[in-house]
Amino acid sequence: MTVPEPVAEVDTVQQSAALVEPRTGSSDTAPVDPVVDVVPATSGPPDGSADFRMAVVASVTLDLPNQHPQVCLRELETPRRQLTFSVGMPDAVSLAHAQRRIPTPRPLTHELMSEVLQRFDIDLVAVRIVGRVGTVHFAELDLRGRSGRSVHSCRPTDALILALQQPVQVPILVDARLLEGAGDVPPPGPG
Repeated sequence: MTVPEPVAEVDTVQQSAALVEPRTGSSDTAPVDPVVDVVPATSGPPDGSADFRMAVVASVTLDLPNQHPQVCLRELETPRRQLTFSVGMPDAVSLAHAQRRIPTPRPLTHELMSEVLQRFDIDLVAVRIVGRVGTVHFAELDLRGRSGRSVHSCRPTDALILALQQPVQVPILVDARLLEGAGDVPPPGPG
C-alpha cells in the first residue's frame, strides 16, 4: 500500500467534531529539496501484507472508575471500526491540548518538537499505528526532509500529538489487523 501524501484540506464530510481545521503554514518557508534516499512507505511485515486504514482521533476520555484515559481512533471509511487504548494522564492531557489546539503559556515538549521539525523543513508524512503486544501499542513516524525520508519507531501518543500539531493534516494510518480484534499484532522488526 502506498502512503498518501499530506492533505492540505480536511474533508468536511468526514471531519468529526473532535477534529479542528488545520492551520495554514507560513508562506515564507523555503521549498524542500526533492527526496533522495526514499525509505519504503511502510516497514510492515517482510511479506508486504501490511494493510493500513486511515483514521482520526475520535476522542480522548477518562471514564470513572477507570484510572487511565482512553484514546479512541476511528476508521474513516466503512465499517468505521475503532481502536481504543489506554494512555498515561500526562499524554492524554497533551493529546487533548493538541486535538483542541489549546494554547499553552510555554511550549510543551511535543509543541517544541513540532516547531523544530518545521524550522528544519522536515515534513511529517504519516503516522502509523503498527502493532500491539498485550496492552502496549507501537507506532512509527514517517518523516521527509532535505536528506530524504526516514521512519522512526515511537509511542502512539507522541505520534498522534505531533500529527495533530502540524500545519496541514497528517494521515493517521492504523494496521487493519489492530481493528479486527484484541489479539497481539507484532510490530515490524528493525530493517
